Amino acid sequence: MTTLNQTPSLAGRDLLSIASLSAEELTSIMDLAERLKRDPISGAGALAGRSIIMLFEKASLRTRVSFEVGIHRLGGQAIYFDQSRQRLGERESIKDYARNLERWVDGIIARVFSHVALEELAEHADVPVVNALSDIEHPCQAIADVLTLRERRGSLDGARLCYIGDPNNVCHSLMLACATLGVGITVIAPPGEGPDGDIYDCAASLASAAGAALDVSTNPRDVAGHDAVYTDTWTSMGASSDPDRLRAFEPYRVTPELMARAGRDALFMHCLPATRGAEVVDEVIDSPASVVYDQAENRMHAQNALLAQLFAR
Repeated sequence: MTTLNQTPSLAGRDLLSIASLSAEELTSIMDLAERLKRDPISGAGALAGRSIIMLFEKASLRTRVSFEVGIHRLGGQAIYFDQSRQRLGERESIKDYARNLERWVDGIIARVFSHVALEELAEHADVPVVNALSDIEHPCQAIADVLTLRERRGSLDGARLCYIGDPNNVCHSLMLACATLGVGITVIAPPGEGPDGDIYDCAASLASAAGAALDVSTNPRDVAGHDAVYTDTWTSMGASSDPDRLRAFEPYRVTPELMARAGRDALFMHCLPATRGAEVVDEVIDSPASVVYDQAENRMHAQNALLAQLFAR
């Protein structure tokens, strides 16, 4: 097996929040992801003999396929459990569930509605637990996103990203990742729809330490001067689809005019699935500026690098 340049400090840890990773650790994951992307064979055997269970309360395309294919490429076994009809904690306590699973598997990947369920899994399972999405964060997505931005720009030095729309779990992880890496980020949302207060406070502290700008605005015109414009569906993770609420988001739709205001070379980013015609129009998501499929591809490479680090021998 080829030896990977892994970070011993990550071995055996959980990843519930981007905030648990230092700038050096995030950079190490991205560096390894780029290597695995260039040379997939270099990761063969990184998970040899490892079995990892995937507990999914929510439907998925990118997360499920990227993890399953990625684990296979690293030589491990992925076991998929559909928890959509019976959420964690319903049939038996999460504590008992975790203590059973740790006897059979080497790691747990969980895609859940409630971040509290993740925390309880991690508390009681003596194997790494990875957040594959919760109502608070989506850290694997954010790692793939900053990887994609670095790939396209060549460097994150001086980078500025604008997130516009519903400041959801993806936005939260992006705020934390950008702040940790010293990337400026502006969050633009309708009045009353700002990011979680605790996440903002944590990101603000990280941004201050890294010398990065963190701004929150209600004005779509503040998209100007950013290297990338990022949006997501307005109704993710149980957000209200009330027509009055959705009308409030219409001025925040990403259109060619909004992209032009961001800057001639600004990239368009979206974690997918997209509601075309709502948060973004076809002319943008299908344009040369769009890197949405690069982000989707990089989910696998970023996750492979993360898993290789967590299970470093």
